[in-house]
Amino acid sequence: MLKELAKPSNIAVHSSAALVGSVEKTAAKEDRKRKEKGGRQLRRKGGLSALPGSEVGKSLRLTPWHLLHNLAQALSLSRQGAGRGLAEHWGSLKYCQALTAAPNSYIRLSSEGKGIARNYKKLQSHELAQGLALALARNILGKRYPDHFVSIIGADVVIRAGWPKRSSGYPYQPDFFAEVWKPGEPSRVFPMAVKGNHGRGPNSSYRQLAACSAYAEAVHIGTWGRTPCLVFSMEFSAEGPVTTHCLHASGEGGWLSPSPKHPLENLDDVARDLNLMPGIQPPLTGSKVPDSEPGFHVQLQHYPWFHHVLARTATAGVAAFAGDGGTTAQYLTKRQGRDRYATGFAHPTTGSVKDAGHVLFDIPFVGTDHVFRLNDKRVEAFSGVAEDLFTLLSPRGRNDKPLPGGVEQYRREIYDRRGTWPEQVWDEEWGGPVSVHEDGTVLAIRLLRL
Repeated sequence: MLKELAKPSNIAVHSSAALVGSVEKTAAKEDRKRKEKGGRQLRRKGGLSALPGSEVGKSLRLTPWHLLHNLAQALSLSRQGAGRGLAEHWGSLKYCQALTAAPNSYIRLSSEGKGIARNYKKLQSHELAQGLALALARNILGKRYPDHFVSIIGADVVIRAGWPKRSSGYPYQPDFFAEVWKPGEPSRVFPMAVKGNHGRGPNSSYRQLAACSAYAEAVHIGTWGRTPCLVFSMEFSAEGPVTTHCLHASGEGGWLSPSPKHPLENLDDVARDLNLMPGIQPPLTGSKVPDSEPGFHVQLQHYPWFHHVLARTATAGVAAFAGDGGTTAQYLTKRQGRDRYATGFAHPTTGSVKDAGHVLFDIPFVGTDHVFRLNDKRVEAFSGVAEDLFTLLSPRGRNDKPLPGGVEQYRREIYDRRGTWPEQVWDEEWGGPVSVHEDGTVLAIRLLRL
């Protein structure tokens, strides 16, 4: 099973003009139904189009273990349960036997992945879809911006810092923000919406992409209607390969460009909560100011704050992935859950993250581990971050208390190391699959050594 996790295989990718037409027809049909029932019409992202073949091709090559690494990071700040580290890590590790890979073919659901109960099947398609979408988004944006770094941050955690919970009364929002950045320069942000299904054909994905167009449209950055986005629907067929249906909007916006009045903030400074008014402001029609639309609007004066919160939330996710609650807390605002990570229970190794450390591919990593059974075998899973990078994020002062971390230096380091991390998936000395991301994080698994 461990060798299966390390097999490179392919994810089928579908992005075409025909897909755009099918999604538009489905959205129009859904809107007619909503109108007939007297419901409020959804505002959907306009101008969705197929992604260029140079960015997606017909497939994405990866291993199931790389996919689970992406999912594990997506869940690192997800507040899944009181067990915190256990609950959030298990969100990805429970799918160790859900997929099967063939080197010259496509990743599919395994017999175990096909055989789960209905409610859990819905959760499975949702969570595995997130892992796939993050991998594909990094690949797409990495090709589009080869001299930039791509970070992906949970949208809910970021939005919580700017808009008090439930203040908007609007149930739609993106799942993630993809930030494309270079140290010291303005970054560009792409809202992402992701769904998954176990449908017996593409119709379920047409409906999901139509829904995603409303979720992605719920955040505007700057000028009305110009924010780019990525939308995904993952089809987990019982008969065929796992297929990614994806589209994008290529608006000119999303750049968090500073101005003389609103310069970029030092990322090492503590982030703050704002109380922004919910709603997206449409452009003037003549001299009349139209009513705001439901959603979340990042205006010019808030670009530095948004850039600041994105960077520090991404850094908090790295610290949480390594299992250090105290370090995680210093990068979050109060509404984002700073107190939750600073106090109470977390990973067993939270008090001193160096309780778990391994050398993988000749690189020292520190983090946290979990031991559990797969079938009748006990296995050990380790998640962490390169030790020298973690030292930047969690310098220790007197009495081993965390001092403010170096986000600026951490981002410079991972930017400079792009393309230098190991691409291998199996570490013979470790004895199992190992996935290393360009942010310095690692996810590894092996049979427990007694």
